Amino acid sequence: MSSVTKWLVLTVAAVGFFFDTYELLMFPVIAAPALGELLKVDLDNEQVTLWVGRMLWIAAVCGGVFGLLGGVLIDRLGRKRVMVGSILIYSFSPVAAAFSTELWMLVLFRCTTFIGVCVEMVAAVTWLAELFEDKKARQLAIGWTLAFASVGGLFVSLVNKAAIAYGASLPALPLPEGFDQHAAWRYTLLTGLVPGVFIALLLPFVPESRVWAAKKAAGTLRRPAFGELFAPGLIRVTLVSTLLSACGYAAAFGALQLTPPRIVPGLPEFSERRAELGKEAKVLDARKELLAKVTDENDKMKGGDNLKARYAQLKQDKAELKKAGQNRGATVQFWQELGGLTGRVLLAVLVVFVAGRLLLRLFVVPGLLMFPVTYYLLFPDQPGLFVVGIFLCGLCTVAQFSYFGEYLPKAFPMHLRGTGGSFALNVGGRMVGTSAAFLTTNVVAPMMPSENAFRQVAMAAAVVGGGAYLLALVLSFFLPEVQEETEVA
Repeated sequence: MSSVTKWLVLTVAAVGFFFDTYELLMFPVIAAPALGELLKVDLDNEQVTLWVGRMLWIAAVCGGVFGLLGGVLIDRLGRKRVMVGSILIYSFSPVAAAFSTELWMLVLFRCTTFIGVCVEMVAAVTWLAELFEDKKARQLAIGWTLAFASVGGLFVSLVNKAAIAYGASLPALPLPEGFDQHAAWRYTLLTGLVPGVFIALLLPFVPESRVWAAKKAAGTLRRPAFGELFAPGLIRVTLVSTLLSACGYAAAFGALQLTPPRIVPGLPEFSERRAELGKEAKVLDARKELLAKVTDENDKMKGGDNLKARYAQLKQDKAELKKAGQNRGATVQFWQELGGLTGRVLLAVLVVFVAGRLLLRLFVVPGLLMFPVTYYLLFPDQPGLFVVGIFLCGLCTVAQFSYFGEYLPKAFPMHLRGTGGSFALNVGGRMVGTSAAFLTTNVVAPMMPSENAFRQVAMAAAVVGGGAYLLALVLSFFLPEVQEETEVA
């Protein structure tokens, strides 16, 4: 492979990983305003919390099921071909979601977005692992291109903040009456088309995996079968890597992805102001009832005009509070992804010097401490340090994703590389681990001793995130070390 081709391959992989995360993390930053508009309720309404948890889980389960099928297709049809199809799916789905007028439309297109991301990640990692045959070159290629996934998370936060700031001046979207034609969340979703256009221009110039293509042409490539994943030689790596993947995604979906839409609005600066506006609304409603009993028409008219003006001001104050909460959520998301980027970079550096399970524990042990501290202690009492905690939680969690991006391709034989990696990431991560979003919002949060819904979610995130890390630490002792002779060849 020439140096020009290598750089093209690295560019395609980096851009693909960049937009994997970009598309995936659109939902946390647009979830609350999107659901509020489609459900026609206020952002602090219980239904928004419930549907955030449901959608995170529903989309991830769909992605896991189809991602598992995608893993088989990767081994049968080729790495590059399946990667192209998955990128097209996740490029056009957010565009369709931007024009949602019913909840089911947003759910459907969020699911198809997730399906594309789930398939692309495994296809791209497998493709890279087989194009770079030298061990050190492969580690560097996978580690550093995966770092761009977190850059995508940073970028979506900035794009959403720009949409919030300038949405009112952008062209109106063709929507039915009653919907916000300048909604920032819709403009953010429209940017999802970018990767499809960019990748389409580059992919014709990069090769398919030569090792896979040669075996396919020679007729020596074995057909993948799920049963082989549970054969005596592979069952341990299959089960432990699947469970560890579930732990990583449980921390991400049971805490981190819930932070911008359902935890940040509960920070003291917002909760106090929201309480003030709630009291004002009650006062105005009481005065409205009294005004209805007034018999003098002049007094009634004057009182009505004054009440109308105060209701208008209340509405404006609520809108400003909503916008401030969205901006803060995007800021917290930015720091979370900056932590994730730092974690990926650390992993890319350390993988050359630290081997196997020890490398994994370097991130699991600090995470076990940081999740309870951040969500249980810093959130209500030290809001200024809360962002620091989120940064560190993102670092520990995302570094684990990069760890398995490097570990899984060399843990399974070639004919099972897509199938095995897809099983661990999609069954463990996307189908099991992401259920933590539902667990946090619908099961654990209602049991928390607080009347504040945002505080309940934060406390539940501490429990679920901390529990996921504790289990990951125990499982790390059972993860098989990959022997040199079984690595990618």
